[in-house]
Amino acid sequence: MRAFNAELSKLFSLPGIWLAFLIGAFAPALIAALDSIVQKEEIIAGVSTRLSEVGYIGLALGVQGVIILGVLAVSSEYLTESSESGGGQQITTSLTVISSRFHFLLAKAGAVTVISILLCIVAITTTVSATHLILGEYAPAFEWSRLIGAVCYWTFTALLALGITFLTKNGILPLAVLIINSSVVSFSVLLYRVTKLAFYLPDRAGAEMFMFTDNTSTGTLFDGFHTPFTGGLVMFAWVLVVFIVAAVVFHRRDVAA
Repeated sequence: MRAFNAELSKLFSLPGIWLAFLIGAFAPALIAALDSIVQKEEIIAGVSTRLSEVGYIGLALGVQGVIILGVLAVSSEYLTESSESGGGQQITTSLTVISSRFHFLLAKAGAVTVISILLCIVAITTTVSATHLILGEYAPAFEWSRLIGAVCYWTFTALLALGITFLTKNGILPLAVLIINSSVVSFSVLLYRVTKLAFYLPDRAGAEMFMFTDNTSTGTLFDGFHTPFTGGLVMFAWVLVVFIVAAVVFHRRDVAA
């Protein structure tokens, strides 16, 4: 628990973490507000087809906040300090204080998990508020099961970002790939048109916990392939595999290398 508290303290001391909080807390609400404006116009015109997805799209795209969180939690350990501070790395100090690398990894994952859950709850609150403010009586009912799925999706995504960054040590590559995949071009969306194996990629399977609960005939974005529970299991399996690999690599790695 002392290691966990230390990791929480380190996370809140990082300047970049506030960008993660800002994006995670308010980007989903902004996206939901813009989508709600469009949907309200379509409702008035009698052509609305995506009303049930309003808000959830914002939560899917707002996951970038926890991606930044997961990457920063690890990459900050490997940043070289200034020459006045000795030019060392935080990871050396961290492993001096916490002798067990496994405990260090668990404490880091625990801190990221707690913050991701809290951040997603804030995002859900701002998103639901923005949707109801704009749509009023037309606002869709937000199902608790889907909201819980969104919390799981954010948490698993943050842990994937954490595990991948443990492998690379540098945050640039995982940050670039994960941000692009979650906002600009989703590789799983492109691949699923070629092979059904794409439905087992973590982002596509995890999104089915709250996004793809029906098929295109009812106006949702994609045909559902997994049930929400199965999609969650697939994404959790990815998290587990990445963490096992990261733990093995981290245990064998020479910190000074």
